[in-house]
Amino acid sequence: MRSDYDGQTCSIARTLEVIGERWTMLVLRNVFLGLRRFDEIQRNLGIARNVLADRLGTLVEHGVLEKVPYQERPVRHEYRLTEKGIDLWPVIVSLMQWGDRHAPTPAGPPVLLRHRDCGGAVSRHLTCEACGAALGPRDVRSLPGPGAPPDHPLLVARGAADGG
Repeated sequence: MRSDYDGQTCSIARTLEVIGERWTMLVLRNVFLGLRRFDEIQRNLGIARNVLADRLGTLVEHGVLEKVPYQERPVRHEYRLTEKGIDLWPVIVSLMQWGDRHAPTPAGPPVLLRHRDCGGAVSRHLTCEACGAALGPRDVRSLPGPGAPPDHPLLVARGAADGG
């Protein structure tokens, strides 16, 4: 693996070796939102197939995603988050919330995060704004927000789940 951060003794630099390539965070966002198959991710992002294959390969190689077969003939795989990948949830949420605050879309946020138990919004500190509970990825639902375009990965994933 080529290292862009040779000679740096830095946890951030080592992290960027795994997730710092262009497209990687959007690939992870899509997997978190339910798009797990190569063709779904590729179609939604409009990313070149070879670039996507490279990004997915790196994420699998580093244990962030795992390839799981969903079809035998021909063999096809989907990509699922490992525990190591799920540990990136706070990073994804922080980037999303930063974008909602500092680079908002005119229609509003494309995704709303809500506490599964009470429906409260997720704070910047990853707690529920309604009940105060500390939240992790399994405690939160992602819902389409007012700024979600029809091709948003959350809506695409829901359509696929509904057979659409």
